[in-house]
Amino acid sequence: MTTPVENQPRRERTWIYVTACIVLGVLLIVGLLTFHSQKQTNEATQKADQLIAALAAAGARTPDRDQIVRVLGNDGGATCANPNEALSKGTFLSLLTNGAAGPGIRPVIADSAIVRGQLLIIKIYCPDELNDFQQFVDDLKTDDVAGT
Repeated sequence: MTTPVENQPRRERTWIYVTACIVLGVLLIVGLLTFHSQKQTNEATQKADQLIAALAAAGARTPDRDQIVRVLGNDGGATCANPNEALSKGTFLSLLTNGAAGPGIRPVIADSAIVRGQLLIIKIYCPDELNDFQQFVDDLKTDDVAGT
């Protein structure tokens, strides 16, 4: 087996390498500038502390602050994405079932603590959506079924 003979001039190969390095460098810089990590900002930490205090005042279990910051960030995450859209309401209602799957799934009278927790998140992270979501929740039949 023999090595093929290089037919390109050295100057032409240098331009290819230089261009490839420049393109790679530009892509690296663009990637670093557009990378958005979920850092623990002061606002996210303050909102998490506010939610923990509100949950504790309501008598609910309180998750770890770091966990709340990771899940809700400083904008409420998926909870505040579109809480009053049909898909979000449908997803919320699917959580208020008996836990079965398929033909056994049934709506139930859900514990009011679940609804209060969702309302607290919306109140703290996206208060502009609260009135519409409160009207939706007022139409639900809930009760203190868990006995908290």
